[in-house]
Amino acid sequence: MISLDFNFNILTRDLSHYLENQVKVGLFGSGVGLSLVLGFSAAYTCYYLVSVAKKPQLISGGKKFYQFLREQCPVVSETYYPTFWCWESRIQTLLRPFVTAKPGVVYRNELIKAADGGQISLDWFDNDDSFSHPDPATRPTVLLLPGLTGTSRESYILHMVQQSRDLGYRCVVFNNRGVSGEMLLTPRTYCAANTEDLETVIEHIQRANEAAPIMAAGVSMGGMMLANYLGRKGRETCLKGVVVFSAGWDVFECTASLEKPLDRFLFNSYLTSCLQASVHRHRPVLEKCYDIDHVMKAKTIREFDERFTSIMFGYPTNDDYYHDASPVHRLKSVQVPMLCLNAADDVFSPSHAIPVEAVKQNPNLALLITCHGGHIGFLEGLWPRQSTYMDRVFKQFAKAVIEQGGGLADLS
Repeated sequence: MISLDFNFNILTRDLSHYLENQVKVGLFGSGVGLSLVLGFSAAYTCYYLVSVAKKPQLISGGKKFYQFLREQCPVVSETYYPTFWCWESRIQTLLRPFVTAKPGVVYRNELIKAADGGQISLDWFDNDDSFSHPDPATRPTVLLLPGLTGTSRESYILHMVQQSRDLGYRCVVFNNRGVSGEMLLTPRTYCAANTEDLETVIEHIQRANEAAPIMAAGVSMGGMMLANYLGRKGRETCLKGVVVFSAGWDVFECTASLEKPLDRFLFNSYLTSCLQASVHRHRPVLEKCYDIDHVMKAKTIREFDERFTSIMFGYPTNDDYYHDASPVHRLKSVQVPMLCLNAADDVFSPSHAIPVEAVKQNPNLALLITCHGGHIGFLEGLWPRQSTYMDRVFKQFAKAVIEQGGGLADLS
């Protein structure tokens, strides 16, 4: 710190000396305005490099997985430089859908039947032009799970499809029931705790391409669902590896954070209205079993879950549902390599609820924590239209699992 202060003092002194002796005409006829601008810029740059741009923290329950990630995924060891003009968590979270480009992707839609008579919408990107994996029978498949109200058209999903396309892989997006335009055939939607639809989808993908390796990536609630699925299945899954982004590990802590005044205004109310809009679209089917008028009066996600989600899935109370939906309780049972990326400033998943100690107890788990990034933000670069830090983590991990997966055998 002494060296840093000394260097900054020298920088300020030299800058002032230069401005006093060299700048003859500036703002309002003097060099004062320019001096202030350059002084502020130097101070901001210094603050950014010291306090904002940092290497992520990599935590793993086993040395083998830790070393594998260090060797095969160099991004986990690199300094993350958030976009310098929007590194604050809420700004990153709010801006990502607007500033990131949406790559053009043409999907093949497939509707499959669920055990209760409902239907599940899958959007396939077959990547038939793949040079590295021209045989569709053995072309690796990446299963993608969007967030709470997300679909295959979300920018973060489209970016992962683009990254998979560059690697020569096939993608399939699992759209939760009723969110992507398909009709509800039964009075049932989805939740983070129930993994029956996900199990149906994974079995369907495996049957369709028995010789192709499969890995999965989940974002926010999609990541929670994946983690709960792995915790329930143990080794009884065909997935070779999983990467999870911005998951909420403890639902009680997540909802409490989102109910703080500012975050309730910025995020909670909006997400609640999105959930209610989906219910309204399917009202003719749902109102036979649920009090939709009561559901539509909910002001927060917690109230929505109390009036709709927990009742739909048969929980005695909403607290019972939230406990069952929290992946932190199942991490010890995960038997498949799973990398989890979280930002320490994510208001959806507060840092004190990130399961550091639980991850340390399981050699199949690794946790990557950045100081900044918000919720599904991770913007980087001067104008972050293209790849984000999250996209780079996804691409490197997907390639490592598919092409170097032998290094992940027997992590215990």
